[in-house]
Amino acid sequence: MSDPETTPGTAAHQKIDTSVPHSARIWNYWLGGKDNYPVDEEAGDAYTDVFPGIVTIARSSRAFLRRNITYLVSEAGIRQFLDIGTGLPTADNTHEVAQRIAPESRIVYVDNDPMVLAHARALLYSTSEGATAYVDSNVLDPERVLAAAAKTLDLSRPTALILSNILGHIADHDEARSIVKRLMDALPSGSYLSINDGSRGFDPGFEQAQDGYNKSGAVPYNLRTVEEITSFFDGLELLEPGVVSVTRWRPDADAPDAPVIAEHGGLARKP
Repeated sequence: MSDPETTPGTAAHQKIDTSVPHSARIWNYWLGGKDNYPVDEEAGDAYTDVFPGIVTIARSSRAFLRRNITYLVSEAGIRQFLDIGTGLPTADNTHEVAQRIAPESRIVYVDNDPMVLAHARALLYSTSEGATAYVDSNVLDPERVLAAAAKTLDLSRPTALILSNILGHIADHDEARSIVKRLMDALPSGSYLSINDGSRGFDPGFEQAQDGYNKSGAVPYNLRTVEEITSFFDGLELLEPGVVSVTRWRPDADAPDAPVIAEHGGLARKP
């Protein structure tokens, strides 16, 4: 286990604001976690009052990530993961899924939320054969993220970039695409990109609840169309079945007919 990297002025030195709801803590609440405050529970309950399906979306997103990582380790042979915007630790974190299959896997988590940083040590338990590290940084600064990740990962070797429910926090779509491209350009052929995000055009209740949340004072999260989410994979080789509802991406054998939900994602290989 290694200590999280911190720099002066970053999240490690910021006060955790418990007066304003925070997306990472609300997501943790919906997943059944305990790392949240009354303001987050209140915001989470207000959201579910409008759109109860958000709990299904949160849990389906986590299951999608688990299936992605399982494929990457078991079938694609990936042993390095860069997970940006990881959020608070819950069940089946990236390193847990990867190292259960391949103990030598190396994982770098990136987040800049002070509460996530406070819980970093819960993420950092690694197998002795592998490595797990935490970087206090922001997806808006991809070059700094990559430089810090290179202290744990060999970025000349194929690496899986995980962007799970993080790109919605970048309002400008062209900026979000540019960030994804800059990150993938730094990774070699044979690397993979996993993305899933809330999608617009499938559930008016979801969009109403999200619009209300965005006006609450919390950091806004922007839903995107499936076409916009698909555009993040431009220049890469999308694996079947492409960008689909996360419930329909290579579902477990006991859930072949899961319903379509307003959360879409995919996995692609860099040629």
